[in-house]
Amino acid sequence: MHPYAVLKNKWALITGATSGIGEAIASSLAEVGCNLLLTGRREHRLIELKKQLELAFDIQAKTYSFDVRNSQDCENFAKEAPLEKLDILVNNAGLAMGFHSIYEASIEHWDTMIDTNVKGLLYISRQVIPHFVKNNAGFVLNIGSLAGYDSYANGSAYVATKFAVRAINEAMKKDLHGTAVRVGMLSPGLVETEFSEVRFEGDKEKAAKVYDGFEALKAKDIAEIALFILSRPHHVNILESLVLPTAQSSSTMVDRK
Repeated sequence: MHPYAVLKNKWALITGATSGIGEAIASSLAEVGCNLLLTGRREHRLIELKKQLELAFDIQAKTYSFDVRNSQDCENFAKEAPLEKLDILVNNAGLAMGFHSIYEASIEHWDTMIDTNVKGLLYISRQVIPHFVKNNAGFVLNIGSLAGYDSYANGSAYVATKFAVRAINEAMKKDLHGTAVRVGMLSPGLVETEFSEVRFEGDKEKAAKVYDGFEALKAKDIAEIALFILSRPHHVNILESLVLPTAQSSSTMVDRK
């Protein structure tokens, strides 16, 4: 049996599926036969991804365009989407904005990061997990970051959100103690995606320099590890996984040739 055959015909919800790690996880799950609920803010990208995946693989995909920062939008989504069928929730939606000291940073940037990375994760989890508890089954995979283990200058609010994700992941597992619902966190180091472009507000040249001189992780690398975590036997729960490119040893230690 293929090691990921257990994921065939299951249903997974992926937040932030329009690019990067979210899109890669969606594609990898579709490839092994998992059906998808795809969410994100850019509807055109969701629709295109749905078409691509349904054409390439024998799966079903549904799209829902909304912002996880809005609690009412999350409630409305929950009323419309077939959450009772879900087997997997991938809390992937997240971003960094700005790279400034705590005394120079934009408060608007802080609000956006906290609302997306922390409150958005909580809002979606609040809608989905009751169904998992009722079914006594399911897996919540939270996408964290090396920044949740190792803080760095000019990233105080982003780092705080990722330390929060790590804390929520741990508390979530404890809240679900005694059930068969599993919880895990997958935390990457430097991954070459649109992440830095968003952080630097579309400055492609500045974003590209983040990945200069070494081989960064690719979104596909993280997706492959996500598949491994999600396909373990029911008695196995990988609570945390920290994944770095070989050239990176901490948030600030990167071997650039």
